[in-house]
This record gives sequence, structure tokens and C-alpha cells, in this order.
Amino acid sequence: MDYSIQATIRDLVAPEHQISCSSRLWRQGLTELRRRGKNRHESGAFLLGHQEGSKRRISKFIYYDDLDPHCLDTGIVVLDGSVFGKLWKICRDVDMKVIADVHTHPGIPLQSFTDRANPMIGVPGHIAIIVPDLARRIVGAEELGVYEYLGNHRWKAYLKKDVPRFFYIGMWS
Repeated sequence: MDYSIQATIRDLVAPEHQISCSSRLWRQGLTELRRRGKNRHESGAFLLGHQEGSKRRISKFIYYDDLDPHCLDTGIVVLDGSVFGKLWKICRDVDMKVIADVHTHPGIPLQSFTDRANPMIGVPGHIAIIVPDLARRIVGAEELGVYEYLGNHRWKAYLKKDVPRFFYIGMWS
């Protein structure tokens, strides 16, 4: 199917979306987050892809523990800052950029104090996505917490009914 037809259909279904991900890639990513979290602790990934204007499309998950094998040892994500060189090299090698980050929480998808104080990418406009229940099941957009970094440790939250308008997960990403 021609990409412009896909984009047209996606824009009809979710006209306000800022980020999209194919449902297949999303399911694969959540399954892998669950596996890496061993159903008992947090896990996470950087989401790589492309941006056209204000629309971002996720194409690849780069898991935190592939960058830093010990980042999940404490049960929460503690990523060593030295791994960002590896991340930027991967981005160059695959000709993509970091679109967002995603990590799991054991309960509801609300940011912790640590999440708010320590954005993975401290640049305004960066998106952080939180998956509830340690990704023990595949969740749709309306169950996620999506947070846009505004700078100076301020965030804009997209929760429940607001998420599907912002983050489209579907056949035509």
C-alpha cells in the first residue's frame, strides 16, 4: 500500500495524532518489555523513527538493557548516562531519531517523582510513555500515560481519552 494512502487513512482515524506506531510493532515491543521485566520489575526502551513536520512515526525499539546491561538490576530503570553515545550511534547507523521513550510501571501509568525530575531526553518536546501493569498484557493507547516534556522539569500529561488523539496505534502508522 502506498505510504500516502496509509497516511491519509491514519489522519482520518486520528487527525490530531502526533505519534504513531503500527499495532504489530507495538505488540512486539510490549511483549519484549514484559519479558525483560520478568513480570516483576520495570523495563524500558527508546523509540526510534522518523518525523515529518509535527508527525512522528515509531519504527524501532532500542531496549535500555541492551544499552546498559545493569540498568534494571534495582527493579527500576537506572540508566548510566554514558550509554547515550551508543544510542546516538545507533540513530546514525539506522538513519532515525529518538521519537519517544517508553517504560513500564507496576500499577497505573502515572509519572513518579523520579520520572518527572529525570527525563530520559531533557529536550522540550520529548515524549515519555508509561505502560501500566509492567506490560503484563497488551494495552491500547487509552490505557497509557503519555507525557510531553516542556523543559524545567515541567510536563504536559495526556491520559485516558486524550491519549488516542495524541498517540495512534494501528494498522496504518
